[in-house]
Amino acid sequence: MSLLGIDVGTTGCKSALFTEEGRQLALAYEEYDILHPHPGWAELDAGEVLNKVKRTVVQVAGQAGRDTVRALAVSSLGEAVVPVTAGRQVLGRSILNFDVRGEEYLPELSAVLPAQRLYRINGNTIGNHYGLTKLKWIQEHQESLYAAADYLLNWSSFIAFMLGAQPVLDYSLANRSLLFDIDAGAWSVDLMTAAGVDGSRLPPLAPSGSVVGEVSPAAAAELGLQAGTTIIAGAHDQCANALGSGAVQPGQAMYGMGSFHCIAPVFNRRLDPTTMVERGLCTEHHAVPGCYVTFIYNQVGSVVKWYRDTFAAAEHHQALLNGVDVYPDLFGEIPPGPSSVLVLPHFSTGGPPDFISNSSGVLTGLRLETRRGEILKGILESAVFSLKSCIDLLPATGIQIDEYRVVGGGSKSNAWVQICADIMGRPVMRPVATEAGALGAAIIAGIGKGVFSSFSEGVQAMVRLERSFEPDESMRQKYQERFDLFSQLWPSLKEFLPMLSRQSISSQ
Repeated sequence: MSLLGIDVGTTGCKSALFTEEGRQLALAYEEYDILHPHPGWAELDAGEVLNKVKRTVVQVAGQAGRDTVRALAVSSLGEAVVPVTAGRQVLGRSILNFDVRGEEYLPELSAVLPAQRLYRINGNTIGNHYGLTKLKWIQEHQESLYAAADYLLNWSSFIAFMLGAQPVLDYSLANRSLLFDIDAGAWSVDLMTAAGVDGSRLPPLAPSGSVVGEVSPAAAAELGLQAGTTIIAGAHDQCANALGSGAVQPGQAMYGMGSFHCIAPVFNRRLDPTTMVERGLCTEHHAVPGCYVTFIYNQVGSVVKWYRDTFAAAEHHQALLNGVDVYPDLFGEIPPGPSSVLVLPHFSTGGPPDFISNSSGVLTGLRLETRRGEILKGILESAVFSLKSCIDLLPATGIQIDEYRVVGGGSKSNAWVQICADIMGRPVMRPVATEAGALGAAIIAGIGKGVFSSFSEGVQAMVRLERSFEPDESMRQKYQERFDLFSQLWPSLKEFLPMLSRQSISSQ
């Protein structure tokens, strides 16, 4: 028997089939495009994404052989929703969290939902990247669509619903709406009333791991699954990543190395709102009962892609023609020791604690003898330095990190993972399965089906560690000196870079 994990992201989806011992039987991946019908708008075509999710399921189900799928769960991107009818008709596109629509509501929402009040109920502070502002925009500007919709479903519940499940949303994704009472585990009437929104299209709620239905006969025939395959309530993708990495108890933190670099420390109690708000830190239900996570992140993974496309375009093109990955060769060029190039990675809006948006990226320390490998290593180091700036603020909140569990594409690089260990001064464990979102979803499926009696048992059965990267004390000291210099870059340049950023935007 096997467990199916489906992971739906912003630009691609994957399905993976695992045995109950965590052995991966099959994996399939499909990409799709973000649509920009107007400047600042960002949408997904829900029908297209659904079809590509189904294609990945068909591919892995066809490789199951005797390992019949017992249950499935879906992890997904956070805040975006899909409007649907009770008859499972898709009514429109899904507005993504970085879409500018809804910004106009922020002043009034900030006035009625001040940071401390909102945080005490929901665990977040106001922002246009959450679902609330998009919900207000849909209600005001897409009235006919809203009237026709029976539900606005986050992506995990949408995919499950279209396969035959009830329209049920898990706690971690509900939290991304700003309308969820994190302590009560229910939609907050107080928050809806204060925000002036109609919550009638929001679905029922359940913890991750709850049974929410079965695969319908029609979907089963289309996908190559058995009718009646159990569908389990999934989770926000970062929570599924944490579960799939084995980060399930306080002292552990998932370190995701994708386009976004995201550290998700685990803790087991609500923390003081004042200290969390001051550091820009959210509180969200983990997929694991009784546990919470917060997110410390940046987009430096995208800066590595910029480096590839700017400094190594020819090599990348040739690698694509040869059907190989260019990154091993590029990472082979990085020199030993800290880079002579120090990078301020403000190529896009940053994460906590400051969420800096009015800046620009900076490369410092360039000389005629500087090779491109020095630049790449400076970028890799800056990814970790940027996160360390917030990690160093955690002790005052009560959050402790003793070890990291690293996953995602960047985690395949031994050099980059070792940089993480040396800069953070903590062991970094790499699981065998670095695509942890689908594995986390499969573990959730096993919990809901009763294959495992607890999340800890599921992790013990399905998560295998491939290697531990221990911090090198001499390198840690050298990196601390570089980090001290890094910490001075933004304060030294913050009067100048916003002006440069505005000029760059106006010239486009």
